[in-house]
Amino acid sequence: MINIVKNNIYDLPTNSGLNYYWCSGFVLGGTIAIQVLTGILLSLLYVADQNISFGCVMGFSNEELSLWLVRYFHIWGASGIFFIMFIHMGRALYYGSYNKGFVWSVGFVLYLLMMIEAFLGYILPWHQMSFWAATVLTGVVQSVPFIGNLLYNYIVGGFGVTNVTLVRMFAAHVIIAFIILGLVGVHLFYLHKQGSNNSLSLSNGYSDSVYFHHYYSTKDLLAVSMFINLIVIVMLISPDLALDSEAYLRADPMTTPVNIKPEWYFLFYYAMLRSISSKIGGLVLVITFLILLWVPFSSNKNGSSYNLVYQLNFWLIASNLFMLSYLGACHPEWPYDWISFICSIFIVIQLIVLKFL
Repeated sequence: MINIVKNNIYDLPTNSGLNYYWCSGFVLGGTIAIQVLTGILLSLLYVADQNISFGCVMGFSNEELSLWLVRYFHIWGASGIFFIMFIHMGRALYYGSYNKGFVWSVGFVLYLLMMIEAFLGYILPWHQMSFWAATVLTGVVQSVPFIGNLLYNYIVGGFGVTNVTLVRMFAAHVIIAFIILGLVGVHLFYLHKQGSNNSLSLSNGYSDSVYFHHYYSTKDLLAVSMFINLIVIVMLISPDLALDSEAYLRADPMTTPVNIKPEWYFLFYYAMLRSISSKIGGLVLVITFLILLWVPFSSNKNGSSYNLVYQLNFWLIASNLFMLSYLGACHPEWPYDWISFICSIFIVIQLIVLKFL
């Protein structure tokens, strides 16, 4: 056991040319570990019942300062995880790391599971926005041809979002958290087996290598400590910045919020879903985007290091995602829906160019 730890952490050969973008994986792992810890603490006190859940969650914030800190760090930790995850995936796209098929594929599955986990966690407080977000997004599942109704009944547990749905989502939220931890280990296994990419896209990822400790261990610890401190500072200065005003209203099936919207890290998907009037059309568009994002190979093996056209296309994709995120927060009316459709088509074309041309 000691030799395994030593060979995979202490004496791990690592390319000497890695910049701070390569710290994003370690920061992500550290944030996930703290998120799981705070989630375990909250799960011990949470009650999955539509008549109790909202008051239970509000009690976390009103009863004791320690519970307030745990709950709000869990809220901000989710946003922090997706912020770092976008940087981590963006770096992989920018430098062509997706050509390492197993590492990229396991990481992509982790991204999908993190989205499911975040959505399930968003439902648990059972406030207005969480209830209606569950109603809208599970309705999209129902539109899937042939198996849509079966999937909807299995997920929701009936003809609509009820207490049965809440209990199932709480159970799934806890289970998926530990699946994510297991897949993180698989991701690291393939990373150490295939080797990390580097900013110069050298053919041998371990050329000009140094030991991981102390060269990169201290660098990663500095990065994760600074990021955790940043989350805590923002959380203490403006704790409700990550929450919608509807988060302080108990779920009411008879009152629909004026503008239903998910968390910020889902806004560009939400804009794609709404850009086509047909639910199945929006779902196909999102699935197409995810498949193109996943494709673990490219005609360009060196990423953007030696290709200005690739760099331009990458930053156009990033700009397009920012635009879609803004449009996802707007009302679903003209011209926002029309612009969302144009941006969605463009980003699919840009991903095809990125991966295949």
